[in-house]
Amino acid sequence: MNLGFVGLGKMGAVMAPRLLAAGHQVIAWNRSPQPLADLQRLGAQAASHPRAVVEDSEIIVTILSDDSAAQQVYHGEHGLFAEPAAGTLFVDMSTLRPDTMRALAARAAQLGCAFLDAPVLGTVAPAAKGQLVALVGGEAEDLERATPVLDILCRRVVHAGPQGQGALLKLAINLLLGVYWQALGEAVAMGRSGGLSLDLMLEAIGASGAALSALPLKTAAIEDPEGHVAFDVNAMLKDLSYIVETAQRHGVPAPAATAALASYEAAARRGWGKADSVAVVTRMAELLAAE
Repeated sequence: MNLGFVGLGKMGAVMAPRLLAAGHQVIAWNRSPQPLADLQRLGAQAASHPRAVVEDSEIIVTILSDDSAAQQVYHGEHGLFAEPAAGTLFVDMSTLRPDTMRALAARAAQLGCAFLDAPVLGTVAPAAKGQLVALVGGEAEDLERATPVLDILCRRVVHAGPQGQGALLKLAINLLLGVYWQALGEAVAMGRSGGLSLDLMLEAIGASGAALSALPLKTAAIEDPEGHVAFDVNAMLKDLSYIVETAQRHGVPAPAATAALASYEAAARRGWGKADSVAVVTRMAELLAAE
């Protein structure tokens, strides 16, 4: 199959090679040239702009940093929506606002194309192994068409409903994650202030009903958030801002998510934006003192 791939950040850089390894022809574009050159060495074709990706692709996968990047890639002068062939299927695996996904889907329909929002659960390590979970919004027939591609990248696909519902489900799940790391940070700050060690607390929490399933996978990052970074503070800050905005739009005050957003805003102000998102756990006491 001829596939397009746009967005070779941390996630895309390990996802696109899986499509090549499965025998598909891939033409790709990325804003910075080095990841694109790396993918070329694996056999991909490099496009000079997003529009060139569409010319020879049946399905185009995009995974972009935020709404602004998506608007530029899809609607820019040489964007994906410049001259798509009728029948092209776009599968956007970014974490964007639901309204943004619905607007992209509406424009695709005007152009005679199909669109799925399919944000994913999982970070770089599961992405490299094809173990992501896709949360899909869109028509069932379009999902069926995309399934051979999604099966290479994901261990599970959840059809959440029409366009935008995949994005909404992703924000609902990330709300839980953001609030959990905020709460864990408060617990660690309280325990440390009373003389408990971080290692002791993480061991005890990990053995309790208060342990998130992701906690064992993030323990190393909690202890050293400047080490291997799978999902950074800036990314969580972006997601939480979308979460709080979306919740308020639906009439949900979301006080816990709002508090978590404030913590991540404070972390970014202190220069921790590129640290792993769990940096708030070990630095919560400092954040609380600063606030």
